Amino acid sequence: MIRVAIVGTGTISHAHVRSYLQFPGRCKIVALVDIVPEKAQKMKEDYHLDCDVYDDHQKILPRRDIDLVDVCTPPYVHASISVNALKSGKNVVCEKPMAASLEECDAMLKARDESGMKLSIIAQNRFRKPIRDLKALLDSGLVGPVRHAQVNSFWWRGHCYYDLWWRGTWEKEGGGCTLNHAVHHIDMLGWMMGLPTQVVSMLANTAHDNAEIEDLSVSVLRYPGALAQVTASVVHHGEEQSVTFQCEKAKIAAPFSTYASLSKPNGFPERNEALEKEVAAYADSLPPLPYEMHPGQLDNVMTAIETDGPVAITGEDGRRTIELITAIYKAGITGAPVDLPLKKDDPFYTAQGLLERAPHFYEKNASVGELTGAITYGSDYKAK
Repeated sequence: MIRVAIVGTGTISHAHVRSYLQFPGRCKIVALVDIVPEKAQKMKEDYHLDCDVYDDHQKILPRRDIDLVDVCTPPYVHASISVNALKSGKNVVCEKPMAASLEECDAMLKARDESGMKLSIIAQNRFRKPIRDLKALLDSGLVGPVRHAQVNSFWWRGHCYYDLWWRGTWEKEGGGCTLNHAVHHIDMLGWMMGLPTQVVSMLANTAHDNAEIEDLSVSVLRYPGALAQVTASVVHHGEEQSVTFQCEKAKIAAPFSTYASLSKPNGFPERNEALEKEVAAYADSLPPLPYEMHPGQLDNVMTAIETDGPVAITGEDGRRTIELITAIYKAGITGAPVDLPLKKDDPFYTAQGLLERAPHFYEKNASVGELTGAITYGSDYKAK
């Protein structure tokens, strides 16, 4: 039985609680931690949990009966809580984004390596079948190498979204939509194509004058033999999120679509329906996932603990995503192309370096303790 402590009982933590409750024979939530302990107590009561409630994660560190610490706090304390938990001999799963800086990511990796514990960073969309299928298609070689990738991380958030006490500042949120929304799609891009060699970017705040941070960014990434475009936004109505790869032999995308072209003698295209059918058949042949989204990833983490095997989404995966986001911020702030990988002496390697250079598009002018109501998790990437 894996005994779990959840640190941070805000909105995203409910997805984690509901996930663990799907595995009653494998795990038990034994502790809830929140700096507002009344929130943790309410969660305990709402889900009828038999667990202890704490107001500080330091208080769970001496406990030897906790196997897994699940970090669901605001981003600015992801690293410190994760490092402390790892050093105390506990496995860690940490919500996205991994941390506010590459320096903090490296501290988490060092704590993992020195402790010998497991560390996994939440990227639950990899456990959606359409995204898994897209990765499998690229790896199959069926469509050839990527020539161009288009990442549309389109979200919409109302003005009051940034009234929540920790949102809307570089210090506590770590960044805007590029870090906290497009993190999902930037993880997908890194999973499928790795790091680019160079980034150019522009940042803006077009609709949220109660936040310091960007609500829109547009970036171009250079890969060997390919370019990619990434748009991160919380101003796009409809939230029509998509990832599209134009490859040598065909286009493939999530939500699933494919189109293949052949050359006529004059160089103009004609449709290659045979390849399209082959691509679609390959995707259809892939097995279903036993669990999707958070249940899928947490099932994988628990399996890794039970078998002493690897986690599917590693700390290195989380760090790669933060490295690309850091490069986007550096390029957008300096107005110059940024080469990758970033070095440890780069001023943007640390959270302080970003804070000293980041623009304040506006000043945060409201702070509320909690926003109520359901949240959304973005596209299901299923063809409509």
